Amino acid sequence: MVQKVTMAPSGPDISQLVQGYWRLADWDMTPQQRLTFLKQHIELGITTIDHADIYGNYECERLFGEALALEPSIREQIQIISKCDIKLCSDQFPQRKVNHYDTSAKHIYESVDNSLQRLGVSELDVLLIHRPDALMNADEVANAFTELQKVGKVKHFGVSNFSPRQFDLLQSRLSKPLVTNQVEINPLNFDVVDDGTLDQMQQLRTLPMAWSTLAGGQLFNGDSEQVQRVRAELFAIADEIGAASIDQVVYAWVRRLPSNPVAIIGSGNIERVKVAVDSLQLELTREQWFRIWVASKGHGVP
Repeated sequence: MVQKVTMAPSGPDISQLVQGYWRLADWDMTPQQRLTFLKQHIELGITTIDHADIYGNYECERLFGEALALEPSIREQIQIISKCDIKLCSDQFPQRKVNHYDTSAKHIYESVDNSLQRLGVSELDVLLIHRPDALMNADEVANAFTELQKVGKVKHFGVSNFSPRQFDLLQSRLSKPLVTNQVEINPLNFDVVDDGTLDQMQQLRTLPMAWSTLAGGQLFNGDSEQVQRVRAELFAIADEIGAASIDQVVYAWVRRLPSNPVAIIGSGNIERVKVAVDSLQLELTREQWFRIWVASKGHGVP
């Protein structure tokens, strides 16, 4: 059973693993099947849901909302995280000429209202700024956050893909702490281990969220030299620790980081979700963790 963890000293409590819904539009499920999947991972203890306004060409939140509408009381059992600030070129927005970011208060308010409407809920548990915006006015974003919390539309705020300096800038304008930084962490890309991002999270006792923990499937089907080295080491360690699959080793590798990242699961297959849950019983030694580091880098530690 997945346990609850506290995301930041000020809360909220979330599940130890998070179910991501960014591929929901590709899962070919009826609303009832989506509801069944939701209830199945809630039974496993995965009660935290990760969304973004743009996922599935702005469709995933709506598809999730359709399922939730079949049994609205489930809202009381889950924590919903969503994101905003990316504006995609899309058939829904034919006037846009280029993908870009928008952290203006106007866009943040509109995005939150749209997310609430699509999801069919009255409040988000956490809202994240999805990507760093070169034109971000920290005071304007902070004022928008304060207003959204005041009117009861969002409980907590965080960021995604922010550097430590970008995180500090926004935090400097807020009276309440940001509750997470959602960043990419996997054996092929873990720059956040070295650039101070995870050090900052550990310092603040704030849990990062880890997206693309399985490197978008590259660990299973990629053919680069790096992937082949890492895959071979993952299989070797899986045999040593009794893991059922290499993805369990990856989840254990991410969890071994002292900032305690919360991994986001991307699969809509409940059996794959159960595999992730079972990985919580596995632990890597320091040497096993660094064997994967060495396989990824292609050289030993300095």
